[in-house]
Amino acid sequence: MNQIEVFEEIDAPPEVVWDVLLEFDSYPEWNPFVRAIEGEPTEGEQLRVRIEPPDSRGMTVKPEVVAVEEHRRLVWLGRLVVPFVFDGYHEFHLEPINNGERTRLLHRETVRGALVPLLFDAEALEDGFEAMNVAVKERAEARVEAAS
Repeated sequence: MNQIEVFEEIDAPPEVVWDVLLEFDSYPEWNPFVRAIEGEPTEGEQLRVRIEPPDSRGMTVKPEVVAVEEHRRLVWLGRLVVPFVFDGYHEFHLEPINNGERTRLLHRETVRGALVPLLFDAEALEDGFEAMNVAVKERAEARVEAAS
C-alpha cells in the first residue's frame, strides 16, 4: 500500500471550501490537476475524473463515490479492471480550525494492487495535489474576501 497526503490551511470556513470542491463544472477554469469531473458527488454514483499531473501523463478514471459527509469529507474509489490490480482511494477531508473560521484541507490518495509499482507516480501525484490545494485555497479565500 502506498499513500500520499498533502495538507493546506485555508483562510475560509469549511462550507466555502466544500462549495469550491463540489463545483465540478468550474474545474477546467481553475484546477491545474483535476481538469474535469462529470457526475454527482453522491454515494454510489460513478464519476468520470480527468487528472493531469505535472510533467506526467494525464488519465481519465471512473471511480465510485464511497463517502460524502457535507462540509467534511468526499471519498471515491477507482479501480483498474478488477479489485486489487490497481485500486486508488481518493479523499478530501475538511477539518475546521480557529472555531470554524479556517479549514485544514487534507488531500489523500491510497493505492494498492499488483500494478502499483508500474503505474503509481507518487512524485507527480504529490505535485498535482499540492497545485490543486493551492488553487482551492486561492479560490476559497477570494470568496471570503469578496463577501466581506
